[in-house]
Amino acid sequence: MSTSGTSGAGLHPDEDSHGHRGGQAAGADGAPVGPEVSARLRELTEHAGVLTRKNTHLANALRAARTEIVALHDDLEALQRPPLAHAIVLAVDATERTADVALGGRRHRVGIGPGIVASSLSPGDDVVLNEHLVATATAPAPLHGEVVTVKETYDDSTVLVLARHDEEQVLTLSGALAHARPRVGDALVADLAARIALRPVVRAEVEELLLEEVPDIGYEDIGGLGGQIELIRDAVELPFLHPDLFREHRLTPPRGVLLYGPPGCGKTLIAKAVAASLGRGQDGASSLREGAYFLNIKGPQLLDKYVGETERRIRVIFARAREKAATGVPVVVFFDEMDSLFRTRGSGRSSDVETTVVPQLLAEIDGVDELDNVVIIGATNREDMIDPAIMRPGRLDVKIHVGRPDAEGAREILATYLTADLPLREDLLADRGGAQAAVDGLIDMVVEMLYARCPATELVELTRADGQVEVLHVADLVSGAMLANIVDRAKKAAVKELVVTGVRGLAEAHLRAAVADEIAENEGLHSTVHPDDWARVSGRRGVPVVSMRVLRRPGPPEARALPGERVQEPTPADDSRKDTP
Repeated sequence: MSTSGTSGAGLHPDEDSHGHRGGQAAGADGAPVGPEVSARLRELTEHAGVLTRKNTHLANALRAARTEIVALHDDLEALQRPPLAHAIVLAVDATERTADVALGGRRHRVGIGPGIVASSLSPGDDVVLNEHLVATATAPAPLHGEVVTVKETYDDSTVLVLARHDEEQVLTLSGALAHARPRVGDALVADLAARIALRPVVRAEVEELLLEEVPDIGYEDIGGLGGQIELIRDAVELPFLHPDLFREHRLTPPRGVLLYGPPGCGKTLIAKAVAASLGRGQDGASSLREGAYFLNIKGPQLLDKYVGETERRIRVIFARAREKAATGVPVVVFFDEMDSLFRTRGSGRSSDVETTVVPQLLAEIDGVDELDNVVIIGATNREDMIDPAIMRPGRLDVKIHVGRPDAEGAREILATYLTADLPLREDLLADRGGAQAAVDGLIDMVVEMLYARCPATELVELTRADGQVEVLHVADLVSGAMLANIVDRAKKAAVKELVVTGVRGLAEAHLRAAVADEIAENEGLHSTVHPDDWARVSGRRGVPVVSMRVLRRPGPPEARALPGERVQEPTPADDSRKDTP
């Protein structure tokens, strides 16, 4: 203890723990080293640090170069890799793990790699083939292809289609199409090189023409056409509801019905009511699955600028009707504006499209294919323009004239729009003694204004070719659509008055104003068309009309007032203007 303390305390200030003097380095044998050697050591130490840093930098550069070389090697391998081919699966053998594919228009049998579940493949799938023609992966199905139209379907998952230039080809259905079989007339996307149909495609212009609906309109919703409804029920419903009686009496059901008459008189409503009635059947029970189908065909929409396209659409329509009728469901094919499409052959001014369209319709009606459970209903304003071959018995057997409603028919029509549950004016209810009595009074008032025959209701003077002159009154031009529009005008006026003034309810003044506005709006339209064409469209038959003169001209209010219409007295300011020269 004392020895060590004496030793530590006895060191010289310039000596270290080893007894060396400061400023002198010790050699390997413990001998002192000079300043030159110390400087050299420091220099070497610094040089070693520089070399170490350079070595680290070089090592990092080598590692980066190695990484880049590996990436370039991968790129080089990718560039040298053989191309992979896409193929369409035609058939699959999951047991043997093989598949028949179409590649470049040729059929190959290839193996299925371990990366694909063989049972998951189906015709129409897209697979990737390696250089050894082994299916190694699946790919999304292509979105493009040729558009074809189905002409016939078969039970072996094949279809007969029309391709470009109406070329017929037989194609195999893909797995998706095999489960949801296409119908005749449907458009499909196909790979013609592989001879397979891949998926359906919707053609909006065709689907709009084939609007399949189950109407919800009954005969009770149609007013003023009791006689016409009875005729069409006898012609159309009896064969469907009592087929045994027709077979017993050896009666052939009518192929079609023609509804003709002025516009706005309920021809379309009658056709929809027929389809709804056929769907309900005898017991009146309605079922959407078992009800009748109503194919509403707009005549002008069928026309197409390409030759043969209109005829193709007609074939699609009847093919769709046969498909629905084959299940035992009644099908009503309704052609609206029939005169625009099936005009008399040879009557075209700029084109003779009817020379091929009319024969196509005739072939569909009474061709080799029987139209069981299919009823054709046509509606037109100009039955004189339809080809006589369509009008003959055996095609459109029944012709029903849907004329303008008389006063009693107008009451029935108005009763479907003016009902006791409508909001009525309080003073009107008080005067009439109840809602139903008030509604009946409003209907009588409107009928009286429209069907009165007096100078105030004269509209048009027609001069015929034989010199006869006929004066048409408002009552001669009333239609169901006109009556519905009058009621709508009155209801809108009542709503506007409620919003502006807060007075609630429908009043007599609203209907009077609506009748006057409806007549005033239409009275100037008669002189804008050819007299004879207007007379035929309006339902006036007989000797051709050579001239037409509008009689209802603007004049003093008392001269233009309708029966029951109140005339507003002129104000003093109006009188002063009349006296001013």
